[in-house]
Amino acid sequence: MALIHCIKQASTSGQNVTYYQPQALRYSFDNDLLSTEQRISYEEDGFLLIKGLVSGEDIDRFRVAFERICRREVQVPGLVVMRDVSIAKSEFVPNQKAISKLQDFQEEPELFRYCNLPQILNYVECFTGPNIMAMHTMLINKPPDTGNKTSRHPMHQDLHYFPFRPADRIVCSWTAMEKIHRQNGCLVVLPGSHHGTLKEHDYPEWEGGVNKMYHGVRDHDPNHPRVHLEMDKGDTVFFHPLLIHGSGMNQTQGFRKAISCHYASADCYYIDVRGTTQENIGQEVKEIAARKYAVNDVTFEDTWAVRGRLVQGDRTNL
Repeated sequence: MALIHCIKQASTSGQNVTYYQPQALRYSFDNDLLSTEQRISYEEDGFLLIKGLVSGEDIDRFRVAFERICRREVQVPGLVVMRDVSIAKSEFVPNQKAISKLQDFQEEPELFRYCNLPQILNYVECFTGPNIMAMHTMLINKPPDTGNKTSRHPMHQDLHYFPFRPADRIVCSWTAMEKIHRQNGCLVVLPGSHHGTLKEHDYPEWEGGVNKMYHGVRDHDPNHPRVHLEMDKGDTVFFHPLLIHGSGMNQTQGFRKAISCHYASADCYYIDVRGTTQENIGQEVKEIAARKYAVNDVTFEDTWAVRGRLVQGDRTNL
């Protein structure tokens, strides 16, 4: 079989030539959408940025749906509304300034339409295969920092939150709803960190506090090269669940919005996280579910099974 070669500029005056056998590309499938260069980039870095993938019209519709929820004009079953820890105890005002994140919007038709966009699913299929489940949905409304640095999101791996495997058949789609840059807290990623294993996570010991469920990696190399993903409205990044990433403070006066969905192959399977590094998040999720729904026999896996929605193909397992 012929080898694929990729020439990359080295730090010296010469060039590096890396050779790949097609079957060695473990993180994506060859389905004629991704170029060889894109597949190799994802293989090496763990993320792939696609410019202008989602239309401005669609994003404006998502914004309107978000604002309706903020004004309490609609009630969405299962929706989790989160507020920044620095403003959570202040007097509640029913508008977007009080809400930092919506989570689990799978029962809101307009927002969930994002998860079904054909152009998104075409790319998702490159990483999951044809049977696709939408497992986790979020609309992030990063607020201007109040001065306590609580608008930061600690460096973490998304797989920490997921009791299903294999990791290589899970991918996140994350779309900028406006121009996102370093000043308003763009994503920061550690390229290549997806080649490692799932690390231990817990709440970082940050002055000013940490938002609920915002666990961070306990140890990662502070000297690892970082990439700040500055994005325009409609740009979408796809990334692996083991990629270490986070975001900085929002140092502007406006809110920084993004919408995202984690997808998994329907062929994935659930695991028992007891006795693993994920036991702490599993226990925390169970406690939250017990308080919210007054049930005590729910498992960590159960909390995910009820959220998952088939968006393409057959629901073969998950």
